[in-house]
Amino acid sequence: MEKKGRSWACTFVLQVSLVIAFYLALNLGQPQKSIYLDRNGARSSTRPLDVYFLSVSGGYRPLKQQNLLLKKMEKVANFFKARFVVNVSELGEEDPLAQNASWLFPPQKVPWYSTKVSNDGKVGCFLEHFNITRGKMLTVVGLDTGSIQDSMLMGSTSDFKNSQLNWLTQSLEAAADNWIIVSGYHPVVICDKEQQEAKQINGPLQNIFMKHGVNAYMSRQGCSSHTVQGGVTHIGIADPTGSQPLVHLNGRLSIQKEMINDGFLLHRVGSLEITTYFVSSAGEIVNEAVIKQHGKEVM
Repeated sequence: MEKKGRSWACTFVLQVSLVIAFYLALNLGQPQKSIYLDRNGARSSTRPLDVYFLSVSGGYRPLKQQNLLLKKMEKVANFFKARFVVNVSELGEEDPLAQNASWLFPPQKVPWYSTKVSNDGKVGCFLEHFNITRGKMLTVVGLDTGSIQDSMLMGSTSDFKNSQLNWLTQSLEAAADNWIIVSGYHPVVICDKEQQEAKQINGPLQNIFMKHGVNAYMSRQGCSSHTVQGGVTHIGIADPTGSQPLVHLNGRLSIQKEMINDGFLLHRVGSLEITTYFVSSAGEIVNEAVIKQHGKEVM
C-alpha cells in the first residue's frame, strides 16, 4: 500500500507540473529553467525521457483562425519537444492545415502524419515506431477508413476493405508488447446525445483492436470526450465545424465543441502510462485521459 501511495503521489505531482509547464509554454514562451519535479518533489533541470506528440483535426479554416491554431501548437511542440503531429483528416497530404503547417513545423524536425478517406487502392496511411525509455516502443498506425466505412454502411465487403484490415492486422502483430495507437478519420464508438451510453458501430475493427492489444484509437469525435470499450481508449478530436453544449454528466466533463473547435491534443507517452491532454482554443486543458496499463484508464 505504501508503494502504491508513493506511486500515486509521484504521478499527481507530475500531472500538476505538466499543467503548469503547459500554461507557461502557451503564455510565456520558452522558460529559462524546466519546471518538472523529480520523485522527491525537488525542482529538476532535466525533462522526463518521455515521447510527446500532438494530434489535431484537419480541414478548412479561415486563414486567421488557422494561423492562431498553428502558432499555439508550435509553442507547445517546441516546449515539450514534440516528435510529430497526427492530423486526423479526410484529405491526407492534401489537407490544408497540414500543408500550411510546414512553415512552422519543418517536416525534417516535426513531421505531420495525416489520415485520409479514399478508395485509391493504397493500404494504410502511415506506420511509425518511436523509442521510449526502458526498451518500450510506441507504434503509431494511420488507417484509411474509407472502404471500411463504405462497407459498413452498405452492408457489403470489398477486396480493398479486406486489404486494409489485413495490413492493419499484420502491422499490429509486428508491434507486440509496444504501446499501440491507431488513428483514422471515422469513429469506431459513438455516444448518444446525452453522452451516457457508448456503443460500437464497427465491430470488426474493434475486435482487431482488442485482439492485438491496441491501447488507443484516435478519430474525429464519436463521443464528446473519450470512452473505453473492451480495453481500448477511444479518443475523439473535435470537428472544427461542429458545436454542442458543455454539460456535466455523472460527474464527467463533456467538452464543448465550439469552445475547442480549434483545439488540439497533447500526448505524453512514457514506459508506464500514456496521458492525453485535451486543449481548448483558449489554450486551456479542459480534460485529460491517462492510460496506465492496457485496459485501465483514469480521468
